[in-house]
Amino acid sequence: MAPVKVTKICCIGAGYVGGPTCAVIALKCPHITVTIVDLNKARVDAWNSPDFALPIYEPGLEEVVRQARGRNLFFSTDVDKAIEEADLIFVSVNTPTKKSGVGAGFAADLNYVELATRRIATVATSSKIVVEKSTVPCRTAESMRTILEANSKPNCRFDILSNPEFLAEGTAISDLFSPDRVLIGSLQTPEGISACRSLSDVYANWVPAERILNVGLWSSELSKLAANAMLAQRISSINALSAICEATGANIDEVAHAIGYDSRIGPKFLKASVGFGGSCFQKDILNLVYLSESLHLPEVAAYWRQVVEMNEYQKRRFSKRVVDTLFNTITGKRIAVLGFAFKADTGDTRESAAITLIKDFQSEKALVNVYDPQVSEEQIWLDLQEASPLTPLDSIKKQVTISKSALEACKNAEAVVIATEWKEFKEIDWEAVYAGMNKPAFVFDGRLLVDAEKLRSIGFKVTTIGRPSSVL
Repeated sequence: MAPVKVTKICCIGAGYVGGPTCAVIALKCPHITVTIVDLNKARVDAWNSPDFALPIYEPGLEEVVRQARGRNLFFSTDVDKAIEEADLIFVSVNTPTKKSGVGAGFAADLNYVELATRRIATVATSSKIVVEKSTVPCRTAESMRTILEANSKPNCRFDILSNPEFLAEGTAISDLFSPDRVLIGSLQTPEGISACRSLSDVYANWVPAERILNVGLWSSELSKLAANAMLAQRISSINALSAICEATGANIDEVAHAIGYDSRIGPKFLKASVGFGGSCFQKDILNLVYLSESLHLPEVAAYWRQVVEMNEYQKRRFSKRVVDTLFNTITGKRIAVLGFAFKADTGDTRESAAITLIKDFQSEKALVNVYDPQVSEEQIWLDLQEASPLTPLDSIKKQVTISKSALEACKNAEAVVIATEWKEFKEIDWEAVYAGMNKPAFVFDGRLLVDAEKLRSIGFKVTTIGRPSSVL
């Protein structure tokens, strides 16, 4: 069966995955018209802004959009028109963890996926290839196919593919330009294999053929969850070892360096920190936990749940270390939290360790100054309010101040907590910071970012994750 030649692509969802992914497809495939649609008008307006004030901060993204927008890349709120015209439709909507109902706290909320699928079935008058781009539980494609087939018009055929993203925020554009692999899952039928070839041909415009992997539909869905679970497991493993290092006098950097030399282990994802965050790791592991329990595999569920529990423990342990070091109380003391994004080179704050730390400091009645070079004030207040839903925003604002610079955040503070590994925190004038702080001045490095010896020579009392407090 000959594959369909794709000339028009629609992406439903203009978020962290759909926006960058389809912008790069448009750049690399000038012969394909790519339309990214979203019901959020403010978001679409930002993608279309004359000064390229995009709704997502990602290094290199603006340059991609500048080259392709208006040529063969378009952003719109007209979902129906884009669906009708497209040969291939990416479904790239949010799949947050459910907050209520069956599976609350673990299962993925597939409401947006179902709504998008039903919209495709309602609007489409010709056959489409529908690509599941959102991170979803195993066999979601089966549900999508059932909905599409039950609601399709005569002579409309829908082929479902799974094409999970493996992007790391902060390096998403380089990941898209040169991916480790592009995974495409399909039903192993002539029609499914043909649809898979159609999408493979799109990626083949810039991705080497050996990096385009064609697998079964269910294997593709599970591979995305498995990849994130394995990466998060490495982080929790090195963080668990960092606690042992602090208790024994070992140095977690030296331990990670030593074990990373083992070719079976490798050096990546062995950087101890205050904990992982982001939209994927915790959500996908909890999804895996729920899947395991649904399949009556309680031991498997318990194994993966421990990865998340270790991450939460690491954050609690770090905030407790701050309190213990500051003479067992931070009541009324001013603490500067540098960084609010979950990692450097992104504006994404989902599951950020900084949110947990600030909440812990609030509960200890501390005063908190927070600064991040990319996260908006509006987003910081939104996240802090969501973290403490019973506390009025006015009360939060009495304890928390958003600063315009790192230097301003540190002024008159007792302690500086590095929560995000922004490069500028490594390069700030630490002597000026020290001069403006109350003494003794403490630095708590939750990202293994700064030169502890250099800071100690200035006069700081430095506590670094994965190293014992007794080492001066």
